[in-house]
Amino acid sequence: MEMFLLVAGLGAVTGFLSGLLGIGGGIVMAPLLLYLPPLFHLEPLTMRVVAGLTIVQGLVACIAGALTHRRFKFVSDRLVIYMGSSIFVAALIGGAAAKFVPNEVLLVVFGGLAMAAAVLMFVPVTRESEQPDAQYLSFSRSRAVASASGVGLLGGLVGQGGSFILIPLMTSFVRIPTRIAIGSNLAIVLLSTAAGFLGKAFTGQINWLLAVPLVLTVPVAAHLGGRVSRKVPVVVLRRALAVVIAIAAVRIWVSVIG
Repeated sequence: MEMFLLVAGLGAVTGFLSGLLGIGGGIVMAPLLLYLPPLFHLEPLTMRVVAGLTIVQGLVACIAGALTHRRFKFVSDRLVIYMGSSIFVAALIGGAAAKFVPNEVLLVVFGGLAMAAAVLMFVPVTRESEQPDAQYLSFSRSRAVASASGVGLLGGLVGQGGSFILIPLMTSFVRIPTRIAIGSNLAIVLLSTAAGFLGKAFTGQINWLLAVPLVLTVPVAAHLGGRVSRKVPVVVLRRALAVVIAIAAVRIWVSVIG
């Protein structure tokens, strides 16, 4: 029962962050699942169980968060189609080609890219609308495809999702308003997360009993996070995203050093 309550609490926290900041939540969920149970004198979870629970959390959070942001017109269907299909195909190619490239070198590049992405989120954006409408969004399709393909390819090569890097690229390179980047990113991540979920589900890598509290808490928390996100000033969202992305970059560098 204690483990159920812990997983439910972590699902609520990470689900809220997903809805608030437009991230899948795995970069926060995985280390919490690995390190917190022993602190509460509970049996440690294996990496396989953690990976399975993380993919469940990500899938449910993306669905609930994307639906919430869509209600506020912060999800661009065209952006999702271009970037979602690009990152999906590129990640497949990167995953297949990973055995031909030294992983350590790629992790250094990936960690550097993540740190640069964090810095980009601190760069002030001039005259950005607090309530943009995705229906009237215009963007460069070539830049959108290039950004998603680059992140997907490199992420597939090093075995990292990399979706947290998409938001800074969308806001700085593709020039998408922050709120639309947050909402659309959840829908973009949903495509690759669903593929990962199916792969783990069909190969018995998900602890369905521990997944129950996630299914119960994450959707509500992600919905709440999405509603709060709408009311938080853009500058605050950008700084919060920068902190989360920086944490992800540190995790990557720790794995490199380790």
